Amino acid sequence: MTQTRKIDIAIGCGIAAAGLALVRLGGQKAQRSPAQTHIDTARTFHRGSALLALSVLTDSAMEHYRGSFDNPAMYTPLVVSTLSLLAGLHGSSDHEPARHPVRNAVYISAALAGFTGTGFHLYNITKRPGGWSWHNLFYAAPIGAPMALLLSGALGAVSERLRDEPAHEPRLFGMPAGQALALVTSAGLLGTLGEVALLHFRGSFQNPAMYAPIVVPPVASALLINTALSRPREHWFTRLWLRLTTALGFIGVGFHARGVARARGGWRNWSQNLFNGPPLPAPPSFSALALAGLAALRLRETEKK
Repeated sequence: MTQTRKIDIAIGCGIAAAGLALVRLGGQKAQRSPAQTHIDTARTFHRGSALLALSVLTDSAMEHYRGSFDNPAMYTPLVVSTLSLLAGLHGSSDHEPARHPVRNAVYISAALAGFTGTGFHLYNITKRPGGWSWHNLFYAAPIGAPMALLLSGALGAVSERLRDEPAHEPRLFGMPAGQALALVTSAGLLGTLGEVALLHFRGSFQNPAMYAPIVVPPVASALLINTALSRPREHWFTRLWLRLTTALGFIGVGFHARGVARARGGWRNWSQNLFNGPPLPAPPSFSALALAGLAALRLRETEKK
């Protein structure tokens, strides 16, 4: 085994331990009343929304700065993601069982901005020479990036709607709230997969660890679907896998930081390598959605059907 590979493994194990410790602290099961579970779930979804917004803010700031903000619309995700981040932080500390109109408006705006941004990025690909090609998919505006902003808005908007539901039997989209939230989170996990698979394919999966975000989140998504469709009961393996998925985000940041360090000049040449190396803000998207999945799981286990 090479020295570089040993360093990679050591970095991954260290950050995994730190990530799992944080997940353990944030995922402890406690005896809660139905009202507490109801509000705690909404607050956790706010945290997931905030983490996604932070990822979008840092990533879009770097990428759009690299693009010299050629189009004034490129400032939009910076403004909207900042507002979504602030709304998420505010909502995560709010115990009130009622939606907040300002936060709700911010989240809806974030979802709309994410949807619109996806359209802009698709247009960016089609207008380049060659149109739809592997080269343009690899190096043009990333299709999946605005989807993280859409997911941030969606998680926040759902959490606001959940606050308006009665504590004893909250429902969303015509079904028990825990069941609905598990399906929403499952879809979000699958939505983040495409961009990761594309960019790791571009990197030729040169490190075996690059397969982890292609394998772990889809399994988490499938387990959440099973949780939603089966009768309410203890799902210990789903909880364990979601904690693993949460830790994956921390591990990914470590490996991406290692990728930056291994480029010519390392961190001394950060002004170039941060832009050309693997994106540091991307992996926490998995952590945000997995934390939301853990909250949905806790709520689902308290439901009667």
